[in-house]
Amino acid sequence: MALETLRTGGKRALARTLSRLDRADLSAEDAALLDQAFADPLGIVIGLTGPPGVGKSTLTQALIEQGRAVDKTVAVIAVDPSSPRTGGALLGDRTRLSLDPEDEGLFVRSLAARNRLGGLSDHAIASTILLRALFDWVIVETVGIGQSDDDITLVADQSVLCVQPGSGDALQFMKAGIMEWPDVICVTKSDTGAMARRAKADVEGALGLAVPSGDNPAVLLVSGRTGEGLEALMQELLARTAPQRERQAARLLRDAVRHRFGVHGLAKTDIEGVLSSAAGPFSAFRDATK
Repeated sequence: MALETLRTGGKRALARTLSRLDRADLSAEDAALLDQAFADPLGIVIGLTGPPGVGKSTLTQALIEQGRAVDKTVAVIAVDPSSPRTGGALLGDRTRLSLDPEDEGLFVRSLAARNRLGGLSDHAIASTILLRALFDWVIVETVGIGQSDDDITLVADQSVLCVQPGSGDALQFMKAGIMEWPDVICVTKSDTGAMARRAKADVEGALGLAVPSGDNPAVLLVSGRTGEGLEALMQELLARTAPQRERQAARLLRDAVRHRFGVHGLAKTDIEGVLSSAAGPFSAFRDATK
């Protein structure tokens, strides 16, 4: 199915296409569609990540409402834990969202984390690239992560790390590489008052030790429940540029090859050479794995 057809085909056609992408092997037709979507992005991708229980779903709901209020089309990928029996998504994130099934400007998809430990799955990455070509805002809510899971940076234009007041997250992240990649750090549940402000100060202190001066991400107090700080968050996200898109094709291909064949296989793959002879990163991956 061509990208232009998907742009006018409605939710049912999109759902069928995403289900097809969920297969283990990517067909030449689907790789071509994804390459077309990669080359023709419409919207911004906002990645929300953080430990379980930090309030990612509540923040996702608030961002959906804010986007639709200003007539932005919004797609959400909610990456859920995998069922140990079927491998499918347990739908924990999606059930927390209040959705209008009649709203054609809103699309939500739940995907399982599967066997990847970095907060996303291969299928979530492909689905995000496709949805980015169809919607104004794409919100990717990862499964709850630990200290070094940064898959979200593969697809997000802006990565938001959520930190919960009173959880000790700031002290944990101080000793972790996770402080090096977020574009914005949100201290959630800011309606807790002094506890949230103390967490914000802890995060800023941790950043001062972990990140070179001048490279620190913005640290914001946000409450998905009351809406406090949401406007400031969106201004911060939309004001930033996304230079990572210039090198995204190589990063996606490098990650896919490493995930399939390990570091030894990656060392034997000429990433730039494969990319230069293919229509895009998804066709390049098919070529590299033949």
